Amino acid sequence: MTEEISARKRVWGWYFFDWASQPYHTLLVTFIFGPFFASVAAEHFLGTGLDEQAADAQAQGMWSFGLGLIGVFIGLGAPLLGALADSAGRRVPWIFGFSLLYVIGAWGLWFMLPDGSNLWWGLVAFGIGFIGAEWALIFINSQLPSLKSDKGTGEISGAGFAFGYLGGVVSLAIMLLFFVEQGNGKTLIGLDPALGFDAAAREGTRFVGPFTAMWFVLFMVPYFLWVRDAPVPAQKRASLSAALASLGRALRGLRHNISLSAYLGSSMFYRDALNGLYSFGGVYAALVLNWEVTQIGVFGVIGAISAALFSWLGGKLDARFGPKPVIIVAIWLLIAVCLTIVSMSREMFFGVPLAPGSALPDIVFLVCGVFIGGLGGTLQAASRTLMVRHAKPEAPTESFGLYGLTGRATAFLAPTLIGLATLATGSARLGVSPVIALFLIGLFLLRWVRPEGDRS
Repeated sequence: MTEEISARKRVWGWYFFDWASQPYHTLLVTFIFGPFFASVAAEHFLGTGLDEQAADAQAQGMWSFGLGLIGVFIGLGAPLLGALADSAGRRVPWIFGFSLLYVIGAWGLWFMLPDGSNLWWGLVAFGIGFIGAEWALIFINSQLPSLKSDKGTGEISGAGFAFGYLGGVVSLAIMLLFFVEQGNGKTLIGLDPALGFDAAAREGTRFVGPFTAMWFVLFMVPYFLWVRDAPVPAQKRASLSAALASLGRALRGLRHNISLSAYLGSSMFYRDALNGLYSFGGVYAALVLNWEVTQIGVFGVIGAISAALFSWLGGKLDARFGPKPVIIVAIWLLIAVCLTIVSMSREMFFGVPLAPGSALPDIVFLVCGVFIGGLGGTLQAASRTLMVRHAKPEAPTESFGLYGLTGRATAFLAPTLIGLATLATGSARLGVSPVIALFLIGLFLLRWVRPEGDRS
């Protein structure tokens, strides 16, 4: 059956994972559920007697530490899972299993109530789905070197991210137009939430969980139809002992592979910083700029469209100049965006007081959203390509397991540092500042990374 599936269909099937899974990041992490959780938590803490700034800081801290704990769990499992899959030679069954976690976790978000009485339920359900999404991505990434096409891996990686971000735009637009309530109980185009949802109970907004789950189930069909594992010997089975031995060899081998070690360390920090921006962009808008979820959603549409365009363009630049220069430029521009965000509030911009009701913070943050989305997509796509250049051809999933480990080993770091900075300063705005240091560390370590990898 493998021979009947064309190379073009395999590539497009692989693209559809990005289209199917992107709403978890676009809708849940950044633009709808994350801000919804933060606003519900802030209202809950206000009701306990805290003032607004302290309640906002407490809400951001809860989201921060929740994401940090989820990140630790993801990071600990990533390399072992990659080694297990390589020992068996199969990846699709693992992707199917983690897809179930994705769907269960996303659906469970429906049950988080807007009165803040079960905030921990929301975090747990979110974590289950996020773990499924991130662990599945390890196996998806490891399939990239095996995709046979007239395009290079850099262009395929960039096109995959672009296609995924386009899916994020479409899914976000559907939610904003027909489901998410504004303060007046109407959607962005003035309709009551679809399907008879109760606006007072925020059912339209809470529907983002089941919607994300159903979107994933529907659009993973092309992937499972067109992407197959290569045939493996009947005697080859997943073995925990073989996986642990393989993982041990991989970790010991890092000391002899300077470029790969430096790249894993560098990407560990700058990807963590990028995830921090994604996780707290919408939360920042809700707590610092007091935007409604629908406003944040429009911001998300703009950011996702730019991400799709930049990812496609970044793939072209990657193919021409290689991934490393693309990564360096993207990081420097993201540092400039972070400095802008940290230096802005409703009352001032880089220390200059603003007139009451000034629209400048809204305009500047929309522009920042364009660059966060666009440069983030470019950075992720180029990073995946550079990892392909460092991956072992005989064990790509193990290599991407290490990539997943380093991407998630410190996934607790950005949320935790943001949480600590938020609580220390009592400011949700200043709490975002640690991501700048993480980007700079990542840039520094890139000095020892060879553009073509460390393979002979």
